Amino acid sequence: MTASAKLAEMGIVLPKVATAAGSYLPTMRTGNLIFTSGQLPFQDGKLAGLGKVGAEVTAEEANGYAKICALNVLAALDAAVGIDNVVRVVKVVGFVASADGFTGQPGVINGVSDFFVEVFGDNGRHARSAVGVAELPLGAPVEVEAIVEVRAVETH
Repeated sequence: MTASAKLAEMGIVLPKVATAAGSYLPTMRTGNLIFTSGQLPFQDGKLAGLGKVGAEVTAEEANGYAKICALNVLAALDAAVGIDNVVRVVKVVGFVASADGFTGQPGVINGVSDFFVEVFGDNGRHARSAVGVAELPLGAPVEVEAIVEVRAVETH
């Protein structure tokens, strides 16, 4: 099953790619790899949640926000090459704005990992880092970036 068919089966429509908030591109391709810029949990043009995980935001809420970030990663990939041209997810880096003493970053970023496996099957399994940070842009609780392998460009 293609990724687009799986998303449709799940009732998920990819959002529009978030506008870059600085001097960068949403994605960068080199060879058969695409690197995405960090994606925040934007939903309908605004952050789905604010605050630090382990204080204003629960780990469970943050896991859901991480899935929104993953959806925004897929939107950026779809805009760059088409979601069905993703061969495999190679690496995910998740940043979690963490309150003092919060150590559950891996569980938060499981929201991304589980979603990618749901969409891409075994090709969604990836290497990963889940990093606790003091602050994220705009007060977001989670930010996610990914590296994916895509189909080769056909030359004529």
